[in-house]
Amino acid sequence: MSGICQDRVVIVTGAGGGLGAAHARVLAAEGAQVLVNDINTEAAQAVVDEILTSGGRAVVNRSDITNYESSGEAVKQALDTFGDLHAVVNNAGNNRDRMFASLSEADWDAVMAVHLKGHFCIASHAVQYWRHQVKSGVAVSGRLVNTTSGAGLQGSVGQSNYAAAKAGIAALTLNQAAELGRYGVTANAICPVARTGMTTAVPAMAERMAAPDDNSFDHFAPENVSSVVAWLCSGRSAHVTGKIIEAEGGRIAIADGWRSTDGVDKGSRWAPADVGDAMAILLEQEVPAQAVWGS
Repeated sequence: MSGICQDRVVIVTGAGGGLGAAHARVLAAEGAQVLVNDINTEAAQAVVDEILTSGGRAVVNRSDITNYESSGEAVKQALDTFGDLHAVVNNAGNNRDRMFASLSEADWDAVMAVHLKGHFCIASHAVQYWRHQVKSGVAVSGRLVNTTSGAGLQGSVGQSNYAAAKAGIAALTLNQAAELGRYGVTANAICPVARTGMTTAVPAMAERMAAPDDNSFDHFAPENVSSVVAWLCSGRSAHVTGKIIEAEGGRIAIADGWRSTDGVDKGSRWAPADVGDAMAILLEQEVPAQAVWGS
């Protein structure tokens, strides 16, 4: 029986391990033709070999997602190999965790390059291809699936660079959704909680997220998140765009974004000394945001 992504061509970045590898395997199991992107080519090849052994279709891609020209080669390889492109799953990530007072410029730039610029590069080339298709009279069913984080939605102590990048990805997703619908392209972001090399680097987290010894449900298995990713890459999700979707274990939820409130309107300029009166009213009416992780 065909899967929900039968014959759809999908690029998955950072797919040599962790969530990316799980996404690639689940997508392939659902019939997708997968371009497995990773700078660790041996790890990417291992994922491809596993997919091929299972009867799926996949190839390795070595593009540097932080380099615009190199990212374009990933899109070209997908088109040359599989004949089309339907979805980009922006998954690749890194971290350089420091308290803000100790954060270096290099720490900042390294995280921004992989997360924020990395989300731009391949997506930009993919969108240019899709726009050209539409202008040529070809119907497009394009999907951008981005990866944000609770750190980006709420903040996370010791991760100012990572949190800022992930918040940027969430905002980027909203803009992409608003702008790209005219080309038949949806844009959504997942906010995953799963067992990966990044999340289990801390011993306490590794212990909490460990797979169960018995056959009970593996709450933190990355494949739990990949099911959502596969659906978002499929033709069935055309009506969903601009959403931040949380996925953990068996739970799927939509994260609400920033919203304006009614506010306090004086109808004229506030004197600086009187702004505190308005703030007192606003703070009393405020629905507090979720707490910053680690605070």
